[in-house]
Amino acid sequence: MTATEERPVAEIGNPRRRKEDARLITGRTRWTDNVVLPGMLHLAMVRSPFAHARVTGVDTESARAASGVVTVLTGADLADEQGGLPFAWTATPEQVQPDHPSIAVDTVNFAGEIVAVVVARSAAEACDAADLVDVDYEELPAALDLKAAAADEVLAHPGLGTNVSATFVYDSAEAGHGGEVETAIAAARDDGIVIEREFRQQRLIPSFMEPRSIVVDPTSEQLTVWDSTQVPHFVKIFISLVLGIPEHKIRVIAPDVGGGFGGKLQFTPEEVLTVIAARRTGKPCKYSETRSESLMAAHHGRDQWQKVTLAADRDGNVTGLKVDLLANMGAYLGLVSAGVPILGALMYNGIYKFPAYRLSCTNVFTNLTWTDAYRGAGRPEATFVVERMMDELAAQLGVDPLEVRERNWIKHNEFPFPTVTGLRYDSGNYEAATAKAKELFGYDDLRAEQLKRRESGDPVQLGIGVSTYTEMCGLAPSRWLGSMGYVGGGWEHASIRMLPTGKVEVITGTSPHGQGHETAWSQLVADRLGVAFEDVEVLHGDTQVAGRGLDTYGSRSLAVGGMAVLAAADKVIEKAKPIAAQLLEANADDLDFSGGRFGVRGTESGMTLGELAFAVFQGHKLDGGAERSLDADATLEPDDFSFPHGTHLCAVEVDTETGATTIRSYVSVDDVGIVVNPLIVEGQVHGGIAQGIAQALFEEAVHDETGTLITGSFVDYLVPSSADLPSIETARTETPATTNQLGVKGVGEAGTIASTPAVVNAVIDAVRHLGVSDVPMPCTPYRVWKALQGGAES
Repeated sequence: MTATEERPVAEIGNPRRRKEDARLITGRTRWTDNVVLPGMLHLAMVRSPFAHARVTGVDTESARAASGVVTVLTGADLADEQGGLPFAWTATPEQVQPDHPSIAVDTVNFAGEIVAVVVARSAAEACDAADLVDVDYEELPAALDLKAAAADEVLAHPGLGTNVSATFVYDSAEAGHGGEVETAIAAARDDGIVIEREFRQQRLIPSFMEPRSIVVDPTSEQLTVWDSTQVPHFVKIFISLVLGIPEHKIRVIAPDVGGGFGGKLQFTPEEVLTVIAARRTGKPCKYSETRSESLMAAHHGRDQWQKVTLAADRDGNVTGLKVDLLANMGAYLGLVSAGVPILGALMYNGIYKFPAYRLSCTNVFTNLTWTDAYRGAGRPEATFVVERMMDELAAQLGVDPLEVRERNWIKHNEFPFPTVTGLRYDSGNYEAATAKAKELFGYDDLRAEQLKRRESGDPVQLGIGVSTYTEMCGLAPSRWLGSMGYVGGGWEHASIRMLPTGKVEVITGTSPHGQGHETAWSQLVADRLGVAFEDVEVLHGDTQVAGRGLDTYGSRSLAVGGMAVLAAADKVIEKAKPIAAQLLEANADDLDFSGGRFGVRGTESGMTLGELAFAVFQGHKLDGGAERSLDADATLEPDDFSFPHGTHLCAVEVDTETGATTIRSYVSVDDVGIVVNPLIVEGQVHGGIAQGIAQALFEEAVHDETGTLITGSFVDYLVPSSADLPSIETARTETPATTNQLGVKGVGEAGTIASTPAVVNAVIDAVRHLGVSDVPMPCTPYRVWKALQGGAES
């Protein structure tokens, strides 16, 4: 056997390089599209060019006769088989929603909706034959503009009689968590400050590195599915529910997944159709989307209108916040479409002690690709509003933006703090994070330089943007989810197998797609069980290996999934203790466990966990009542959310003659509680900041007047490269969470939530003295220049 050696260095806090990276960067891995099975067929989708139309005929004769084609399936062929795609979140009991077919039967409701499927012996043959499918359409009026759709000017689904899916209202006075917001606004109009603004959260596309792909093998008794997904357990359940296949006859494998950002938190038409095609042909089938298909037909994110009213007294103390929100659902409800604005509704107060708050959110159908979770899912939209409004309040008062924030934020000695939305912030120190960020940023020197540039009339002006944020992570306690209309739970499962040679297998219900779980979970178990980091193997993403789990999204992996791993490790120790006592001929109460070794208190007698694992494997010295296993399972239900926070500062230079914006420096100081692996945290923060900057300056899904996506490639949909992004300086403060045993908080979405308002505030700060109070996102050179022309005129 191999005995486990005691390690002198703690793993938690150790900046380990990720175990996963060696195979990923050298190509020694498997993506879904790399899966090749004997006799495998390939699918190509025929998609509607119209946003709204009646399908009057589908001629598949030429396609069926094409080289390599096995079959062509239409909506009429599958009308009785395809079922309807599920939605998992009901915003209100009165919510209305259309049926969501995987393939259109009579009507298409967005440009890109599938109307036929070609199955052929090669991907090229399937693609060529798809061009031969002749579909006749009768074009119908399309609901494309969000505000017009909310007024039911054109109905996206005439059969529903309205475009309004649901109206969700939160009122702090009615909920018992605050005062009447209208009273606060009225008082501020009499003797205070009232600021009204309207913001547009543009539509974004989750541009993951690996487009979606699925392979289905029906050739054995069990249906095996390889899927580029964040949620293999969800996919398994929904294949069963939608298509009527017994769940125990389905195995879903998420191999290495090249990014998700919420874009793979879904159950899609393509998944259903690939399963149907495989079962009908009796052969393995693969569908891998093109990048254009991904941009057009994979779900989109954001897309909201936000009308905001902020009330404050003359000293800048906020007395009330009112938000009227229109949220574009697109043509259908995805898994959590309806719940995304609700998650945001709880965070419009940010880090502040607002005494009154009201939000009214109207979820609206249009004839566009449906929206769903995109990195941050509602919280970036909320943070953008409150941080933009705090800058507007500072401008109204003529004081520094950080000064206004400090007047209103929760002080470190006031935690735990019950917020106006009913959440309980358990820990934080906004003062410390802000002080550290100011120091690293050189805040005072940059303000002095800004003043000099303004006084000299420099054509390149300096802007300084502030974003002080918090978010809710560890989604979420099951009871809370149920109370908010979500059908699923928030628990997570983990198992630990102690192998005879002292090595450890960890099985986690979370399913990573770039987060570094294999490394971080190995560090957790190495510390808790006292084994070597290298002796831990983490298994995930296969429903036959990890039979229970709720997967990865909402920054829940460490705060929920990681805690389940620790709970399983603790069970291993407790299970091993009486066995060790028997083998050491001692009382269990006299045993200590430290550094991977059971020792008899007051003696030199002891044995390592590895030695114990081998003894259990042998079973020679165990009495008849002892279980021949140290393996353990744990299912953990989170006590509450965790609330990471931080301060992000951004300096930009804006050329007032061209509108061009350059980020000069960016500093983020984040508090994510106890840090397991600093390298992983920095990577998550950097990636998140990049996505937030992308919304602020680059990305926007644009449709023409007919509903056709005109940003359908990376030529037009501008995803920034590393050359477009600044060098980011990161640092941390640390206030441990009190909602889990390790004190960790989420980090996966923090950068995205914080960075967008920091950048936009910086752009506006650079030109506010020239009369500009807002620039719509993305703040392209043209939009900045156009705002300057209007500002100069006013």
